[in-house]
Amino acid sequence: MNFLDYTLEELHDKLVSKELTAVDLVEASYKRIEETDEQVGAFLALSKEEALQAARETDEKGIDPNNVLSGLPVGIKDNILTKGVTTTASSKMLEDFVPVYDATATEKLKGAGMISVGKLNMDEFAMGGSTENSAFKLTRNPWDLSKVPGGSSGGSAAAVAAGQVPVSLGSDTGGSVREPAAFTGLVGVKPTYGRVSRYGLIAFGSSLDQIGPFTRTVKDNALVLNAISGHDPKDSTSYNGETPDFTEGIDKGVKGLRIGVPKEYFNEDAKETGVIESVRNALKLYEELGAEIVEVSLPHSRYGIPAYYIIASSEASSNLQRFDGIRYGYRSENVSSLEDIYVKSRSEGFGLEVKRRIMLGTFSLSSGFYDAHFKKAAQARTLIRNDFDTVFADVDVLVAPTTTTTAFEIGGKIDDPLAMYMSDILTVPVNLAGVPSLSIPCGFSNDMPVGMQIISKHFDEQMMYRVAYAFEKETDFHTKKPAFKGGE
Repeated sequence: MNFLDYTLEELHDKLVSKELTAVDLVEASYKRIEETDEQVGAFLALSKEEALQAARETDEKGIDPNNVLSGLPVGIKDNILTKGVTTTASSKMLEDFVPVYDATATEKLKGAGMISVGKLNMDEFAMGGSTENSAFKLTRNPWDLSKVPGGSSGGSAAAVAAGQVPVSLGSDTGGSVREPAAFTGLVGVKPTYGRVSRYGLIAFGSSLDQIGPFTRTVKDNALVLNAISGHDPKDSTSYNGETPDFTEGIDKGVKGLRIGVPKEYFNEDAKETGVIESVRNALKLYEELGAEIVEVSLPHSRYGIPAYYIIASSEASSNLQRFDGIRYGYRSENVSSLEDIYVKSRSEGFGLEVKRRIMLGTFSLSSGFYDAHFKKAAQARTLIRNDFDTVFADVDVLVAPTTTTTAFEIGGKIDDPLAMYMSDILTVPVNLAGVPSLSIPCGFSNDMPVGMQIISKHFDEQMMYRVAYAFEKETDFHTKKPAFKGGE
């Protein structure tokens, strides 16, 4: 069987009717991984024995007809802790780290009956936009194996796009779920900051990180977000409010809604023509469906990239202090003093991009530069958030391209950090503001998927899903399958 042919509800119906078993689905997942992962390179570690045992127990207990996720396979990004399964954040620093507990998101998926089949490749410590910064392997885009799948959750996106699993979890600090979703033709969500617990997520930028799901369809995504959302006393930034059913009202359509179009996100000179054209065509469809299209302005978005990279790198330099060669993680053997342990363990254990961001963050926080850099970035962040608050007083959602281009060639930007950072120009303002955003496929350019992001108010994911679902119902972009071009 091929997971690309079914929604989660269709798989659930087959389990309930006993046409398929949970063991069948897990075995199908591993078979597909065996067939395609040599080309794609999505998985870092497989937990086949444990997954099959969990599937057998699920079948013996019986599938809960009221729980759509029961018995379905899932892949987990390798910075989300999984008890007893190696979790490396794709870094030599954590090459042999085996967690003794699950992240809250992992625990909630298991509680919902999902079965983890393995851990997915990523940019080291989630720092990157192409999944070329992994210490262990290169992940390729199933649509064209010469191109990147996006990052940092590239393995999570590639696994779903290649039909290896129907669902995966990623993390989004500055676009790391939405960019790979756009590059691989998937639905990917960055929830409101605080909607999903960060407990057990290896920290990069603590005020920015959020876990989000990858799926083939909008409703599937809402179902998974239902499972992983909710207050967690173990996470002080977790939202202590009601969690709605994100599928409720999903089919209400867009008639009468006001859709804001941020003019700063549609600068044709800076973007691939086909990307702009696809999103403009989507806006025309929304208009035909009864929505009112309103041009709005987010004037401080131009400060998004510099503000983001100062804030995220500063938080990273603080978070990554714990990896010192003493308590856990990689320790250099060629040492003669305590200082040697610190310096050599970190120099050898971290990759180039991680070291670059630690240096940038440490500099931004240092005496004499804090006011000039970090403080200014924090002030810019407030202005960006205020921009969103202002426009949301007048519109229901914002619609814009997710990325400036479709997936780029492997090696195309890896030696130019600034060009790589600029890939996030349309996604980082959302993380700085803490609002939710969803990327859905809305067309093709140069035979590669184009992503459109739908941004809504804080904790209004229901509206975001509703607007996305209205588009998906009228189009077939989500049904297209990857071509695996460029393979042998």
